[in-house]
Amino acid sequence: MSDTATSAPASSHRRPFEAGEFFRRYGTLCIFVVLVLGATFESHAFLTDRNIMNVLRQIAGTGIMAVGMLFVILTGGIDLSVGSILALGSVVSAITIGVHGTGLGLGISVLSGAGCGLVTGILVAYAGLPPFVITLAAMTAVRGFALIISNGQPIMMDDTAGALIENFGSGFFLGIPDPVWLMALVFIIAGVVLNFTKFGRMVKAIGSNREAVRLSGIPVPRYIMAVYIISGALAAVAGIITTSRTGVGSGVIGVGAELNVIAAVVIGGASLMGGRGGVINTLLGALVMGVIGNIMNLVGVPGYNQQVCMGAIIVIAMLLQHGSRWFKR
Repeated sequence: MSDTATSAPASSHRRPFEAGEFFRRYGTLCIFVVLVLGATFESHAFLTDRNIMNVLRQIAGTGIMAVGMLFVILTGGIDLSVGSILALGSVVSAITIGVHGTGLGLGISVLSGAGCGLVTGILVAYAGLPPFVITLAAMTAVRGFALIISNGQPIMMDDTAGALIENFGSGFFLGIPDPVWLMALVFIIAGVVLNFTKFGRMVKAIGSNREAVRLSGIPVPRYIMAVYIISGALAAVAGIITTSRTGVGSGVIGVGAELNVIAAVVIGGASLMGGRGGVINTLLGALVMGVIGNIMNLVGVPGYNQQVCMGAIIVIAMLLQHGSRWFKR
């Protein structure tokens, strides 16, 4: 009798709805859906096939860089140099593809970005220097190097060797822009690595409790160095995509790109303290940034006003995404 009496309330007990937990899990998706609905209401051109493909093509570089930034942020770090590495990758690809051919030229470009990440990673992981300061210095130095090797001038792609890359930048496969397929591949690989490999588990664990991971015998500096290499390599890939779209390598592109990339990752729910973040939400964060920029262009918001609106919308999104703890009060 007593067993029945005690088990009945337990079986009928339901976990109450927690708004904070809901927004923590689905906040980015909610933000994205609201923005899409608002954009559709404001402009009938938003949901056209041409505009959607343009948005996807435009966010391909940002999305790829956001994957690298996600790895870094998961460890509790930050990488402010990605915009400059994007410019370096753009310049190096434009120069080397004409000299060494497409395959080797692309490889050299990606290695240039990985090399920048390697230097940054060593200084952060092994020298123990603050990632904000080191990547800020790298942002300036790498940008300067990109301008030096390009003599401060745009580098035109070789007509013959660069044709394949330019076709990639403007081409479609199954009706979807080629760069978007590359972005999707990067996200899929990142999702597998973060969720199903030891490397991914260690990256998250380092951000959650670095000291505990270190005391367990895991070579923490090696993992931290690796995430900066990944970030640098993917930033260079984004530079190659930019060159493929414009046919020009330039040392002045990507200024401020690091802010959009960080915003995409954080809007996606990643914690700047490390240990929390996911690939799908990072993709949604990149899409949110793309939709914001696109709808402001469609409704004719002036360029300077766009910067103010972009900042305000990002703040609102952040309050919705990371202010979920208020619902618990």
